[in-house]
Amino acid sequence: MKQNMGTADRLIRVIIAAIIAIMYINGYLSGTLGIVLMVVAVIFVLTAVVKYCPLYTLLGINTRKKK
Repeated sequence: MKQNMGTADRLIRVIIAAIIAIMYINGYLSGTLGIVLMVVAVIFVLTAVVKYCPLYTLLGINTRKKK
């Protein structure tokens, strides 16, 4: 797996995931929508941790700086 995510991209994903989690915990999101968004939040965190997004590979996007 070749890393294809930059620092800013990873930070944005973690922030969005945290916002979704807080909204779910506080009851602003519930039901099917809440569950789907929590799954998206988990995927965002996992991709941020491994610095790889499979969708970016399919679309040919690379936000990581070249050395």
